[in-house]
Amino acid sequence: MALLPVLDDAFIPELPNRYKGKVRENYDLPDGTRIIVATDRISAFDRILACIPFKGAVLTQTARYWFERTSDICPNHVLSYPHPNVVIGTRLDILPIEIVVRGYLAGTTSTSILTKYRAGEREMYGVALPDGLRDNQQLAEPIITPTSKAFDGGHDEPLSRAEILDKRLVTPEQWDTVSRRALALFRRGQELSARNGLILADTKYEFGTDRDGNVVLADEIHTPDSSRFWIADSYDAAFAAGKRPRSFDKDFIRAWVVERCDPYRDPIPEIPQELIVQTSDVYLQAYKTITGRAFVRDMNPHPLDAIRHALTPYFS
Repeated sequence: MALLPVLDDAFIPELPNRYKGKVRENYDLPDGTRIIVATDRISAFDRILACIPFKGAVLTQTARYWFERTSDICPNHVLSYPHPNVVIGTRLDILPIEIVVRGYLAGTTSTSILTKYRAGEREMYGVALPDGLRDNQQLAEPIITPTSKAFDGGHDEPLSRAEILDKRLVTPEQWDTVSRRALALFRRGQELSARNGLILADTKYEFGTDRDGNVVLADEIHTPDSSRFWIADSYDAAFAAGKRPRSFDKDFIRAWVVERCDPYRDPIPEIPQELIVQTSDVYLQAYKTITGRAFVRDMNPHPLDAIRHALTPYFS
């Protein structure tokens, strides 16, 4: 099987103030802008699982599609796209919470409402859920399940609105703004996804404030990495059978890992190349389904060289 090009690292020594996240690598410029390079790393369970060819570009361009279609709901950080893997954005002070909106009882991680519900919890994130719900069932209405924003590889922790305000993680005004906008963004995402035969089951949003204190949408929006998309015509049969609907999200690899180890404690088994290629195909198909356009793959065996060339104007 021929190896596909991957961007596993985005170290560019000519750029200043590097911060390496789980998936993205950031460079802060003196003029107040930030360069964000999306690598092909895939993370879950607070760990890097593998590198998936073309994933970084797919995520960046999928987010671009959604940023352009939601700017009337919430301003975002985007300034330009010099390369498919790269966004130039306004540097923000990121709020220390992630806003997760969920429309279904789903998930596999320790913070998911399905995991907690299966463990017998009925009150979580300041929300009370009724008895008798089934795996992947639609909720009466979307709910917000915030978590702490883990920096430097830490663990996200569940939060409620009361805890957020008691800890003064954000102001009441900021909370009202991000929660209102998150629900509106989710509604827009569900509406546009439904037109293309998809169910947006849940997603996460990250917000920050600009130098004037305005709340701005950051990071990404409605991508296969930040969201759980199901194929709509698979839902009814899967739900009736107690199975997970066909998806475009990281559950494709997460489910494989969970079947073979405790991902929070055990070493991650080596993921087969066949599964990596299949996952890459899932991301490419997700882009096409979400946007209605085929993704043009760049087969350059050295993607970092092309990125460095595109960013030359930003070198000191």
